[in-house]
Amino acid sequence: MDYQKILENIYTEILPYAKEGKQADYIPELAKVNPDQFGMCINTVSGETYSFKQADTRFSIQSISKVFALAMCLSIKGDNLWKKIGKEPSGTAFNSLIQLEIEKGIPRNPFINAGAIVMADILVSHFEDPKTEFLNFVRALADNDTITYNEKTAISERETGYLNAAIANLLKYHGTIENDIETVLHFYFLMCSVEMSCNELSKAFLAFANHSRPFDYASVALTTSQVKRMNAIMQTCGFYDEAGEFAYLVGLPGKSGVGGGIVAIYPMLYSVAVWSPRLNSKGNSVMGIKALELFTTETKESIF
Repeated sequence: MDYQKILENIYTEILPYAKEGKQADYIPELAKVNPDQFGMCINTVSGETYSFKQADTRFSIQSISKVFALAMCLSIKGDNLWKKIGKEPSGTAFNSLIQLEIEKGIPRNPFINAGAIVMADILVSHFEDPKTEFLNFVRALADNDTITYNEKTAISERETGYLNAAIANLLKYHGTIENDIETVLHFYFLMCSVEMSCNELSKAFLAFANHSRPFDYASVALTTSQVKRMNAIMQTCGFYDEAGEFAYLVGLPGKSGVGGGIVAIYPMLYSVAVWSPRLNSKGNSVMGIKALELFTTETKESIF
């Protein structure tokens, strides 16, 4: 399979979508990002790397960080994690308060904001220095010690994060989180502010794609069964209320972020990351989804 040629062909085909959507301008730091950028990278389980355009440009991974948080929380809590968080698609916006209130403070899944705030609370409770532990884990997955937080982005999100603050308060009211709200929110926004490139993200997600190797990175250990279940949750919940559409168009487990990044995996074959900052109304990258749709169509490699 000539992945490099396929990447080049895909880019030509998606150029008509280059001006559709806009970056996440409700987060001031993300509003400053040049929206006319595109990168894509594939890392295979057999060790090949194929990259195109700005595949080495770092960007804010935002909600993609929730996959890393889920891995850590599963390693700590095991199946007890599901007493605090559900495993079902939300069918509503990623920051919905209505659903959380109706369901009495139990987030529908780990990848909506409420679920990720609960996971942040778990990590704050478990680690003396969760900020360092989380970053060490991400660095170990990507095999790159230069990956770090963008404190300016985290502050920017907190200063405008009124809805996330409301979610945290509602979670606290129902007893779903234990720690001080400001402490939990600060750590949550820090997780979202991590900056990585397509190459780094694709390499980090190989751990979720390659079930033949033990999952043990920076003291985070998961069984093959747990990794498989994480992939299932990515498939059903990784794209908020557009999860069904992504499964229909692309056919891979994955996760998006409002920084414009998307990562997806084909189990036992590859991990692919794409980045384009212009988002659709659901908060997912316009060119990113189109590129992945064309990629699985061209390669005939999807899980379906």
